[in-house]
Amino acid sequence: MDLSLAMGGTDGPTPATIPAPQPYDHAMAWIRSTKSGTWQVRYYDPTGRERARNFTRKTDATRFARIVETDKLRGEWHDPRLARVTVAEWAEEWIATAAHLKPKTRDDYRRTLELHVLPHLGAAPVGNLDRPAMRRFAADLFDGGAGASTVHAALKIARLVLGVALDGGAIKGNPAMGLRLPRVGRTEMLFLTAREVEALAEAISPPYGTLIRFAAYTGLRAGEIGGLRSGRLDLGQGVVEVAESLSDVNGTLIFGPTKTYARRYVPLPPFLREELDLYVRDRPSSPNDLVFTAKQGGPLRHNLFSRRVFKPAVLAAGLPGEFRFHDLRHTYAALCISSTADPYAVMRRMGHSSITVTYNTYGHLFPERDAEITAKLENLRRAGADSERTRNGETDATGTVT
Repeated sequence: MDLSLAMGGTDGPTPATIPAPQPYDHAMAWIRSTKSGTWQVRYYDPTGRERARNFTRKTDATRFARIVETDKLRGEWHDPRLARVTVAEWAEEWIATAAHLKPKTRDDYRRTLELHVLPHLGAAPVGNLDRPAMRRFAADLFDGGAGASTVHAALKIARLVLGVALDGGAIKGNPAMGLRLPRVGRTEMLFLTAREVEALAEAISPPYGTLIRFAAYTGLRAGEIGGLRSGRLDLGQGVVEVAESLSDVNGTLIFGPTKTYARRYVPLPPFLREELDLYVRDRPSSPNDLVFTAKQGGPLRHNLFSRRVFKPAVLAAGLPGEFRFHDLRHTYAALCISSTADPYAVMRRMGHSSITVTYNTYGHLFPERDAEITAKLENLRRAGADSERTRNGETDATGTVT
């Protein structure tokens, strides 16, 4: 296709107002008038491809020519045709090329995209978006009743989509970067005592009491429990290997890696080893068979299990109605911390990507560490002062250091 036609077209060349450079000179844009009375800027993009754009006024054409050359020198030039591609079209490109995303994550992102991003930004050419436009986008979501977490998620998706447009040369910068938003309130964690864990395990319908104790005393995520296979349960050594997770994507169950893509080994308390030994005796023994399944067999669908089995048991045990299955994982962390477990041991058992995640999530459960450190500092200071006084011979009449 003739690029000049793609960019708006002309009625053919006329003597240029400013002499055009030789074909091999790609350094400068030049301007010429057209038969239709417009002013055309012709220039070479950074790939050496000739392009053109028409303007009604010569001053606008001159300004554009200068901008083009400045952008080329700075490495900020973008393709004006790609800038006219809409956010919705770039979003499809982003989804299609995001091969690194897990199926569940991809599905969650697409849902956020369709519910919160495309209704506001889908029809907009990416070249028309700037930081004020993105601030208005966030404000519109808040005005529509969206919470801070929803707005943060929507802005993240917009930022990722516009990042693809940036990489593709459609825009000079990502207008969704660095916007300040209200902080997302932390979801309140609920923790059970050992007695409450037992009450919940007794209240839930058989055979899920073992599952409750397993969740509360290993800290595995729901997907990791659903994807646990018999071959990864070593009752002789008293350890469970956590290597994969089960997720439900629009009704389709998918086995995949853990959240952090890393496998870990979690020790089992002796009582749980004994209970699991009895539990698995009546279950299929193939290494690939799932340890925890639906009552009728087959993989455990967490959403259905939580709604139909877990929540009724929570109420029957007299626990707060807002207690979630994921809170059993928090319970495990709290039980470990209350037993003075080392933070790094908690990190490894929980499968966190770093100690920072552990402290950000459960740091408020380590108050005794502050008191312990303070006491040790006091003891160190006293020992140091006593040693110094002894060296200087500062003792009272009884020989006690003063």
